[in-house]
Parts: sequence; C-alpha cells; structure tokens
Amino acid sequence: MIFPLQLPSKNPLLTVTQPTPSIWIIEMHNGEDSRLSEAFIEEALKPALDAVESSWRQAWRAASAAKDKEGGKGALIIVGKRSQDKFFSNGLDYDNARKSPHFHTNFFPLVVNPLLSRLLAFPIPTVAAINGHCFAAGMMLALCCDYRVMTDGSKRNAWMCMNEIHFGAAWPLSFAAVLRAKVYDARTQRKVALEGHRFAPPEALQTGLVDHIVNGNTEAVIAKAQDVAESISSLPRSGAWGLIKHDVYRDALEAIGRDVLPRNVASDDAAAKARL
Repeated sequence: MIFPLQLPSKNPLLTVTQPTPSIWIIEMHNGEDSRLSEAFIEEALKPALDAVESSWRQAWRAASAAKDKEGGKGALIIVGKRSQDKFFSNGLDYDNARKSPHFHTNFFPLVVNPLLSRLLAFPIPTVAAINGHCFAAGMMLALCCDYRVMTDGSKRNAWMCMNEIHFGAAWPLSFAAVLRAKVYDARTQRKVALEGHRFAPPEALQTGLVDHIVNGNTEAVIAKAQDVAESISSLPRSGAWGLIKHDVYRDALEAIGRDVLPRNVASDDAAAKARL
C-alpha cells in the first residue's frame, strides 16, 4: 500500500498518510466539519481502516517471519480537517440521512454500527486527535478510539457533546453500548446522554472522556497524538491487541450487533398510545 491515499479517489473526503513506518494518520475532510454521511463512511472511512490494517499486517507478518523483535509496530491517529481548528467531527449528516426511505431500518445496522465495531476492536492502538468540536456520532467515533487527545480550547471553543436529547433523536443501541464501555461513572453517563452536556476540554479531561488536552492549533494536537501513538506502537507486535480488545468490549460489540430495531420518538409514542 502506497501512502498518501485519498478516498474516494474522485472527490476525496479523507487522506491517509504514514509519517513514520509505524504511524498512520487518517485526516477527515468531508467539508469543514467532517459530518459522517453514508458516502463518507462507506466510501472513505471504512476503506481507510482497511488500508491501514492491511499495511500494518503486511509489515507485522514480515517482521514475524524474520523474527524481527522491533518490527510489527503500529498505531493509528484520526483527526479532523487539518487546515482548521474548529471541528473534529460534527456528527452524522442527520437531515440528509433521514431523507432515505431506509434510514430507520438500515442506516445504523448496516452503515454506522459496523464502523463503530470495526474501530472498537481495531488491531492496533487508535488515537483520536480532537482538534475542535466533537459532537454526537463524532463523539462516538472518538470514544471508540483507545486514546483521546483534545485541544484545550484556549484559542477557540471546543466541546464534546451528545446533543440528541436537544433535537429529539433517540439513541441507537450502539451509542449506549459504546458509552457504557468507555464511560464508567453513572453521573457522567447521565450528563452525556440525558442532559446533552457540552464538555469543555478541562472538564472532559477531569471526567476521563479524554486523556490529554493540548494548547495550540491542530498541528499541536496531532504532535501530542503522535507522541502518544509512538509510546504505545510496540504493543501490537504480539498480534494480540485487537483480540484482547474484542474480549474487553465483548458486551458492547454484541450489543452493537443486535441493534436492528427502529428506535425513534414517533414509533415510541405510537406504542405508548396503543398501550395507554
């Protein structure tokens, strides 16, 4: 695999680079705010994860065959558009996604959920470089990563927020499963899910939503993310990183796989009307 790689090849929505032999960076640039549309997920994000894994596995197999104890390293960084400092990802392209007649039955089970599962059990360490606002499904994408590095918001506001409660969108089961897997404190879960609280970077650090906050622009966030990635890049050399994650997050992965029923305010109210 040769990097940089732009996906899709026509009208690219992201770019994959390999700044060192053991580090890959996925830069999302679907517009300024990298909304997670169906096209972006299916034609860019999923193929990018495949490309990174394929490249790492080739190097890992070669190192294993050569009994090279220093080979087989790897880590992945995911960042929002690098030419701006406002957004990591602003979540789903919800208004356009809802226009599809298959939105309630297919969009989460067939498009979003496989992405979350893929990232949650990815075979090398993953670091979200949160270079701006991180909302809704964008926050889920970040939570599915193993580590999170965020701008400190001193130069420009940056929030982590699951804001579905504010516009009447029920969560898919997959979102709740990821939250429970990554956020253990019940009060923080309540603030995230039921209050739609906007976490500024210092509060996100205090509550454990992120691991580091960084003063500076997007490149400063990436630099810290790369430091973190380098420090853990040797851990997947045994080949067991993804297998262990699969067991640690088994409950979440199984719940995501069961997320097949439509969940929305209208159907919930219709059921209540029939019951009451």
